[in-house]
Amino acid sequence: QADPIEKKPFFHGLPGAIALSFGMMGCDYHCGYCQNWITSQALRDKEAVSPVMPVSAAHLVAMAKEQGAPVLASTYNEPLITSEWAVEVFQAAKQAGLRTAYISNGNGTPEVLAYLKPWVDYYKVDLKGFSQEEYRKLGGQLAGVLDTIRRLVAMKFWVEIVTLIIPGFNDSEQELRGMAEFLADVSPDMPWHVTAFHKDYKMMEPANTTAQSLIRAAEIGQRSGLRFVYAGNLPGQVGPFEHTFCPTCHTPVVKRFGYRILEVALKDGACAQCHTRIPGI
Repeated sequence: QADPIEKKPFFHGLPGAIALSFGMMGCDYHCGYCQNWITSQALRDKEAVSPVMPVSAAHLVAMAKEQGAPVLASTYNEPLITSEWAVEVFQAAKQAGLRTAYISNGNGTPEVLAYLKPWVDYYKVDLKGFSQEEYRKLGGQLAGVLDTIRRLVAMKFWVEIVTLIIPGFNDSEQELRGMAEFLADVSPDMPWHVTAFHKDYKMMEPANTTAQSLIRAAEIGQRSGLRFVYAGNLPGQVGPFEHTFCPTCHTPVVKRFGYRILEVALKDGACAQCHTRIPGI
C-alpha cells in the first residue's frame, strides 16, 4: 500500500512523503484490539485469512519507485519477527537511494537492533501502556520495550512513539504521566503520538476514544517536558495537536489536517522564522 508517511505515523520524517508499506505474517503479541489482526494474527487465528502475495525485494523497490515513494516501510505485522526478510528488502532499498522504516511493538533485543542499524532509518515504537500487568495480557514485557526505546535513541535511529489511548485500559492520569515522563527523560525531542482507539477484533467493550481524551493526554505529554506531542485519528478535532510548532518561537512549521500536509515553513530542516533546527529527517 502506498500511504502518506504521516499514517505510519512519522511526523518528523520527510513530511508529505509517500511510504510504500508492506507487511509479512505474524506477531509475538496478541492484542485484543489489534487494528491489523488479519495479517498480524494470521498464524494463530483461523479468522485472519489475509491473502499471501509472493514478492521479491527487487519488486518492492521497483513498486516504491513507481509510486514515487522515497520510503519503504515494514508494517502491518510485527517486523522484528521477520527481520531477516526485512533486511533483505532494505539492502535493496538502500542501494536504490530509499529510506526505510520499522513500525514495531518495540519488543527487541540488543542483538536485533545492532543487526538492523545499518538498514533502518525510522523506527516507530508502540508504547501500549506503563503497566507490566497490562503488557502481560498482550503477551509482552514492559521493561523490554522501555529498554528498546532507550537503546534505539542511543543508537541514533530516528524514533517516534505511539500510544493508542484505550478508555479504562491505559488512560489514567498516573499512567499517561508515567509514559510521558519516561519519554521526556530519554529525549524531549522524541515525538509522542496519542491516537484514538476504535472497537476492533476482540475488544468491543470500551467506548471509542474521544477528542477530549486525546487532548488531555497530549497536554500531559507537554507538561511532562515533551516538545513534540501529537493527537491523531480525529482530524480537525484536536486543536493545535495535529501541527508541528517551532519549540523556540512557536511558529507552526508544519500544518496538517489528518494525514494531509497543509503548509510547511521549514528551510533546510529548520524553522524558517528563527532558524531553530527541528529534530528529524
